[in-house]
Amino acid sequence: MLSLKQSMSSLAVVAALGVSASAFAATDAYLTNSTNVKDDNPEGVVKNGIGECWQTGTWSKEKAVKGCAGYVEPVAAPAPAPAPAPAPAPVPVPVTVSKHFTLKADVLFEFNKATLKPEGKDALDKLYEQVKDLDPKEGKAVVVGYTDRIGSEKYNFDLGYKRAKSVADYLVSKGAPADKIDAQSRGKADPVTGDTCAKVKNRKKLIECLAPDRRVEIDVQGIHEETKPAAQ
Repeated sequence: MLSLKQSMSSLAVVAALGVSASAFAATDAYLTNSTNVKDDNPEGVVKNGIGECWQTGTWSKEKAVKGCAGYVEPVAAPAPAPAPAPAPAPVPVPVTVSKHFTLKADVLFEFNKATLKPEGKDALDKLYEQVKDLDPKEGKAVVVGYTDRIGSEKYNFDLGYKRAKSVADYLVSKGAPADKIDAQSRGKADPVTGDTCAKVKNRKKLIECLAPDRRVEIDVQGIHEETKPAAQ
């Protein structure tokens, strides 16, 4: 590598050789000659016979150019990391849902009757709103009528069935599939009052005491689709 003093001396040599000194110029770091400009020497840096670049006194490592001593090839910036794959879209998953309802018979029917009262229909309307979104294709609904212990076994069994059938028919009228609803009766079986009313003799008070036994129970099972994150 040659210093500026060496460069000046070299200019004298160049002049002696008959090369025009006006062809030479000094950049901020190197002696240059426009006749030296090439693809691999775009600055036209002058080099000696062994390929050393002629530096000026202001040369520093930071000013080194390609093809000259001290030049460091810039490190290419690393390629950006690939964007992460998008998360799989949530998928609907069928889930079996079971619901149980107990409705007071006194709300649904008059005593000893099986015809739905207006308030009974209102109660069933609210119930239907809770189950209408369940897909019944793989499900079912079972409606069971219960009575109190007043009356014969057969009478109460028949009454329980008529009440269950009235409820089932009403739900079908709301849109429930008829082939998925089963009406059943347990009559006076499975009382919830136990012995609570055993000592009640007055008929009116006994009817009031046994009211919890008079009920309709509905079990609904259906398929509901829930959206869950897809497995990754």
